[in-house]
Amino acid sequence: MERYTRIPRSRGPIVVEDDRAGDESSYSISPMVTPGGIALSDCEKAEALAHNLEAQFQPVTDPSVPAVIETVDVALGSYFLSPPNEPQLNTPDEVHEAIRGLKVSKVPGLNVLPNRKLKHLPKRAVSLLARIFNAVLRTHQLLPTWKHARVISILKPGKDQALPSSYRPISLLDTIGKFFEKILLVRILQVVNERGLLRDEQFGFRTKHSTSL
Repeated sequence: MERYTRIPRSRGPIVVEDDRAGDESSYSISPMVTPGGIALSDCEKAEALAHNLEAQFQPVTDPSVPAVIETVDVALGSYFLSPPNEPQLNTPDEVHEAIRGLKVSKVPGLNVLPNRKLKHLPKRAVSLLARIFNAVLRTHQLLPTWKHARVISILKPGKDQALPSSYRPISLLDTIGKFFEKILLVRILQVVNERGLLRDEQFGFRTKHSTSL
């Protein structure tokens, strides 16, 4: 079974986002009640939140999973044995156009680089981004740092702040990594729509397919 490595947590102030406020803010959380006693310090509160999440999210033990994994492995093996196609590379113009569509209200991940700064990149920096993305496409290797998340806790409306179960996590990924995935998503959806790979009854997560009347 795959092992998951926990990245050491920061001992800095706990960052909490309140659903009522709608924006990230750093403030003191009240002491938390845990099975081992009362969590008073930021480090103890972070541990309490982490233990609560670990108790909720465990590796899947469904018997059907190995069969699914085997099916995926066979498909991937067939893909890698076939002659590789030259990937459609990114151009600086494509990257620049994608930057224009970024939302500036998104909170950054561990690299602390907001989308607002991406919108002010000079042409040379945009060209370097395109070269990085093309290197990923050619090598099929995604930068590991793009998958390291900064996890913040959001207090559920009307819940007791003293209970670790009153918070839900949000994983904030690397800004550049998410930007690259956004460019890929546009390409994937274009192929999916051209080939009619989605049923007409599929409405969730599709543009121009509202699930409400």
